[in-house]
Amino acid sequence: EPKSLLKRGLRYVSLSLIMKGMTSTPDFLWGLPEVQKLNLSRNQLVVIPPSLGKLDRLVVLNLGGNCLKCLPKEIGLLRNLKVLFVNMNCLTEVPAELSLCKKLEVLSLSHNCISQLPLSFTDLTSLRKLNLSNNRFVQIPLCIFALRSLDFLHLGSNRLENIAESVQYLVNLQIFIVENNNIRTLPRSLCFITALELLNVDYNAIQTLPDDLYLLRRLPRIAWNPMDKGLHIAHNPLSRPLPEVVEGGLDVLFNYLREKK
Repeated sequence: EPKSLLKRGLRYVSLSLIMKGMTSTPDFLWGLPEVQKLNLSRNQLVVIPPSLGKLDRLVVLNLGGNCLKCLPKEIGLLRNLKVLFVNMNCLTEVPAELSLCKKLEVLSLSHNCISQLPLSFTDLTSLRKLNLSNNRFVQIPLCIFALRSLDFLHLGSNRLENIAESVQYLVNLQIFIVENNNIRTLPRSLCFITALELLNVDYNAIQTLPDDLYLLRRLPRIAWNPMDKGLHIAHNPLSRPLPEVVEGGLDVLFNYLREKK
């Protein structure tokens, strides 16, 4: 009996079908409209049918670790959705209808083949955490700069060559990760996101740093551990004397940039 698969927590009715070797979704699933948390991760799903739209009470949906090449436009019917994981799939695009999920707060599209986002993404005004790492972005999509509620943005391991000056509009950003790209310079406007607590630009092609970087007073240190907050600047071809200055720590670096300015 499918109903017996449901687990009732304090707040949510959940259903987990992790690692079941499924190549398609079972039909009984679409007759369980009470489900609020659905985990179909780590299977071999190639397609999610339009019937997904019937689960309009969904708050959390995990489709990570499958073989999905696209999402159905009916995902826009999930008006209560707050958390969506579609990481580690084969997506090349994201449906514009996803922007109808106005309550969406957390979205992970990492480890796919995406190179652009629909302009309608500007409507996701509740989005706080966005992971687009390990995709094929050459530049940060302009629609992202309209997401003023973002406090976490991960664009590591893409093909970025620069960061647009418009990044300054992400005024609530606390964690910004763009490691392992082809970025050559950091824009001065980045220095005005004073909420930043972690800025990771490791493994890029950065030679110089903006003089106003010292304005990022919430960065606690030069960080070497990937999990630490602070400024991650390792493995860049910094021009002299910056390598030696960085070795002295964040205070030494900020004093140097302040005096240089």
